[in-house]
Amino acid sequence: MTNRTGRCLCGAVSFTAKGAHDSFDVCHCEMCRRWAAGPMLAIESDSVDFEGEENIGIFTSSDWAERGFCKKCGTSLFYRLTIGSGETHVSAGALDDLAGMDLSKEIFIDRKPEGYAFAGDRPRLTEAEVFAAAGQSETGDH
Repeated sequence: MTNRTGRCLCGAVSFTAKGAHDSFDVCHCEMCRRWAAGPMLAIESDSVDFEGEENIGIFTSSDWAERGFCKKCGTSLFYRLTIGSGETHVSAGALDDLAGMDLSKEIFIDRKPEGYAFAGDRPRLTEAEVFAAAGQSETGDH
């Protein structure tokens, strides 16, 4: 794990993801695809320090999660659990440097539309498997 920096498209928000994992995950759920305009690539981090926080908008996407974006340019910045650990996943596309990072897993693989696929062998979890691992009995958007 390492610290990684990033910013939104217009530069109004910048961040340091502390204890960031050296790999990213891909989410294929409908909500992430709408939010990221494609499959959501994100990395988990221990904590995130933001500059320009006044420019961050928050969308409560479920009873247990929220998504942050730049209010000026719309860049998707993070997905954060609002219950339990409060873990934060920053958008890989907002990072300054992806060097040395690998794709570690794909989630909501049963929600992935036809027409694209990522090469390589890695865990691919279904919606039910993701919610079971999180201790949630319900399915649906997050």
